[in-house]
Amino acid sequence: MTKIKDATVLVTGGASGIGRLMGDICLQEGARQLIIWDLNKEKLDETTRELRSFHFTIHPFIVDVSDPAQVIATAGRIKEEIGHVDILINNAGIIKGKEFSELTHGDIDQIMAVNSNACMHVTLELLPDMITRRKGHIVNISSAAGMLSNPRMSVYCASKWAVFGWSESLRLELEQRKTGVRVTTVNPSYIDTGMFQGVRTNPLLPMLNPQDLAAKVIRAIKINRLFVRAPFLVKMVPFVKGVLPVRFFDLFVGKVLGVYRSMEGFTGHRN
Repeated sequence: MTKIKDATVLVTGGASGIGRLMGDICLQEGARQLIIWDLNKEKLDETTRELRSFHFTIHPFIVDVSDPAQVIATAGRIKEEIGHVDILINNAGIIKGKEFSELTHGDIDQIMAVNSNACMHVTLELLPDMITRRKGHIVNISSAAGMLSNPRMSVYCASKWAVFGWSESLRLELEQRKTGVRVTTVNPSYIDTGMFQGVRTNPLLPMLNPQDLAAKVIRAIKINRLFVRAPFLVKMVPFVKGVLPVRFFDLFVGKVLGVYRSMEGFTGHRN
């Protein structure tokens, strides 16, 4: 069991969306302090102000997690000014809902840097202390797109497949070394936040309630669960991909579930 009570929790992309909700729940569960990394100063200030009004201890940092130099410098400040981190939630992410041929080289670099590379850089800075203390929990937010390809999400899928593969490899390494550090990998489908505004969903693959998903992730931390996959059909993806021929799988996912057309109305964050 991982104790949240009296823990120091760090959430990247924690000023809004599911990141904000996971931080809120950790505080309600008795976390001693919450460290929030976010690039949006307005949202960061607003979230900090609201949470401090409830007398929670909040440490906000404006950080571009796609910049390793900023990650290293801010992690150093945390070690000096705050101390060790008990629970790290790698949540920051971006998406650009375009066909691959419409993307720029800058788009590719940015998506990969924020969604996958940042998880590794942040973890690399904070993991050694966890190993030394022989305790800690790392949560990596991948996606159903980390197991299932989808049109208009090619680089996003690539970034989330990278997170999934790295997160599982990290878990195995830490378990083999008996470090005491736990890893949970999260693979959700579309979440009902501004990030996925405009996507088409199916009753069998409904838009996820962000509060419910956040609660599932925090519960997974507490019971040291390896995976959080939602909704239910996402749990079936590895099995179904393994037993169905590719064209039958495409027919089921693309035609029956409509996943391959889900991004056609995508708008994302209005700002």
